[in-house]
Amino acid sequence: MFVPWKGMVKQMKKILAVDDEQDIRTLLKEYLELEGYLVYTAKNGMEAMEGLKYQPDLIILDINMPDMDGLTVCEKIRDYVDCPILFLTARTEEQDKVSGFKAGGDDYILKPFGMDELLARVEAHLRREERRQQNSSVYLKGDLMVDFSGHQVLLEGKDARLTKTEFSIVELLLSHSGQVFEKEQIYERVRGFDGEADASIIAEHVRRIRQKIDKKTKHIETVWGVGYKWIG
Repeated sequence: MFVPWKGMVKQMKKILAVDDEQDIRTLLKEYLELEGYLVYTAKNGMEAMEGLKYQPDLIILDINMPDMDGLTVCEKIRDYVDCPILFLTARTEEQDKVSGFKAGGDDYILKPFGMDELLARVEAHLRREERRQQNSSVYLKGDLMVDFSGHQVLLEGKDARLTKTEFSIVELLLSHSGQVFEKEQIYERVRGFDGEADASIIAEHVRRIRQKIDKKTKHIETVWGVGYKWIG
């Protein structure tokens, strides 16, 4: 009689790993498949876009690739996929991180990286996705609608086009309306993995959210010296 092994539960989760280095692609594929994931690989931006046909649940995307870098790939595919995108990068400058989040990325994994840390981040993002899928409620107030199950924010009936991370921030603040969150807390929650917080990135995300949804009614209030809260 066939007995499924423990990791087969995770094989329903598909990961697309994109890197121009063969050794890294092989490492990611072998390690994550041992953990029970179904892993597809791509060596450049064009192959990454072709890999969307597999409908991945999560994408691991190298930034420094020839021809089409990871930031460009991320911007192009965000119109078609809503899954978490984790950047692999050797870049450590704050502006590089900001650029990555603006492109639609959800997290950064710095090279060289440990496989245990990478796995922890992958699992954390996938757990958060599962929780979202279980939440089918809709928030509606004035001209703003937040569809939690659809991961979409509509303003006056039109898609506000929030990125994955921007939606995560709205979801966090809205789900705890009136509660003040420090920037560091928000950073750790939306990353899906505890670590060194970067408050400046959260400030940039909130600024962009406000540009998209606070055109008539103020929804996110700044608590000076502390952080932000939802007041809508």
